[in-house]
Amino acid sequence: MFKNYIILTILLMTALSQSGCSIDKSLTFEIPKKGLEVVQHVPADAEGRDKNALYLTPRRITESEFNTPELSTFIDTMNAVMLREEGVGIAANQLGKRLQIFIIEAMDDNPRYKVLGTVTNQVFINPVITKVSENRKNFWHGCLSANGEDRGNVATFEWLEYECKNQKGEIQRGRLDGFGAVIFQHEYRHLMNGTYLDHAKHLLPKSELDEKLKSGELPFFELANDTLPLLIEGFQLGKNLEDY
Repeated sequence: MFKNYIILTILLMTALSQSGCSIDKSLTFEIPKKGLEVVQHVPADAEGRDKNALYLTPRRITESEFNTPELSTFIDTMNAVMLREEGVGIAANQLGKRLQIFIIEAMDDNPRYKVLGTVTNQVFINPVITKVSENRKNFWHGCLSANGEDRGNVATFEWLEYECKNQKGEIQRGRLDGFGAVIFQHEYRHLMNGTYLDHAKHLLPKSELDEKLKSGELPFFELANDTLPLLIEGFQLGKNLEDY
């Protein structure tokens, strides 16, 4: 009888190991040995989009995960990748992790965005947008997840108010305007699923765009009308991301 029990246990464990019940590492803070790499955009009609972290709903960070070494290490790694890639923001799902975390920061010496001013480093966990401006501004977006792609013109709210948590699990409330508001909405779009390429209707290669912006032929960070696509189309005031 005991022998039969052992055999049954072994068979059950084998079946479970082959049934796909393993932990989904995209939902954990685990960092692969090769490090975190930036996930790239997949067009809407392309194969593999439904398996790309950029298009899968990220989960909330739970109370037990705040103020832990694992969370701290993960955020430090996000910061390191953002600096390495010369970005001004990064979201967890850009790194293959379906977690409601993003960071924004624009330093004076960033070669890509010198003209737009400094934005201090801020970490947003489980972010919620609580209020937005009536006015919107246009902005030509690029993205670490859109290497080699054209820049796209979309609208973002001139300012917004938010609520989120910090690494300790403390509630943070604040307001962002200017470039900080643009970066916040860019990263929030990632957590809503997708990139600016899913929304922009007017796209230009960076070299051509730079020439037209320099000559004044195209507007840059000016008030936008309602015909310009909103980057965070579909967002809901006061709602958690998983409620969309």
